[in-house]
Amino acid sequence: MTTFTALTTTDDRDRAEGLARALEALVPEPIGIGVFEVEDGSGLFEVAAYFEEAPDHAGLAVLAVVHGARDFNVSEVPDEDWVAKVRRDLPPVPAGRFFVYGSHDADKVPDGAVPLLIEAAMAFGTGHHGTTLGCLLAFDRMVAAGVIPRNVVDIGCGTAVLAMAAAHVTPNRVLASDIDPTAVDVAAANVAANGLTGRVDCVVAAGFDADVLARAAPFDLVFANILKGPLVALAPDMARAVAPGGTAILSGILNEQADAVVQVYADAGFALAIRDSIGDWTTLTLTRG
Repeated sequence: MTTFTALTTTDDRDRAEGLARALEALVPEPIGIGVFEVEDGSGLFEVAAYFEEAPDHAGLAVLAVVHGARDFNVSEVPDEDWVAKVRRDLPPVPAGRFFVYGSHDADKVPDGAVPLLIEAAMAFGTGHHGTTLGCLLAFDRMVAAGVIPRNVVDIGCGTAVLAMAAAHVTPNRVLASDIDPTAVDVAAANVAANGLTGRVDCVVAAGFDADVLARAAPFDLVFANILKGPLVALAPDMARAVAPGGTAILSGILNEQADAVVQVYADAGFALAIRDSIGDWTTLTLTRG
């Protein structure tokens, strides 16, 4: 069955979310709608709608004008086994001692590797993106140096792959939080699939704003693989949440944005330990003074 996508962008989150709500009233109605911040430092928000039949082009045009968005780009998507495609396009990823894989590649896990199972249908945060891979490699280097954090939280956890990596190393429970309840459900499902129930607790939270996080602080290690804007806004809370001498591993940062993030965190009391770049993305390992 052929489906259709309709994509547009706007430079304001509120307008993007208003447009997403308005799309629900279209006829034929979309089978799915999403709002995503574009990860290129442009400040744009993408609005995507998915249809089982050709959408109302005139209706889309009117909504774009009303909500201050660019014209929709509508395209046909041929029928395809998307999970099979993801499996083809997302091979296993070695990251130091860690090995991220889908169940279809279970026979490829190397002896002695720490396995991290992420199913193909839950592909956000699989380790293929330079940000997730950068965080895993930074953590692997930390462990190789003999630093074993006992109190760890993964802020903006997505699939919880970073929290699960930590759970294989630290003796204590790991916290994983995300602002998106759906992401938290996905994270919990991945934790269960990896046999880590009881080792990783998944919670809904905006940044550190949750009682369970406040009670657990200060942390020896905080992962925050999000985006520059939220990372900058989070710096004061990060300084309060990370224990003196503790570590923050930050990513979701374009290479050209890294200096600005380093400066903001220096002002908050963090020193840059290591800066890694993979493709267009930078991962920062910071130590709190």
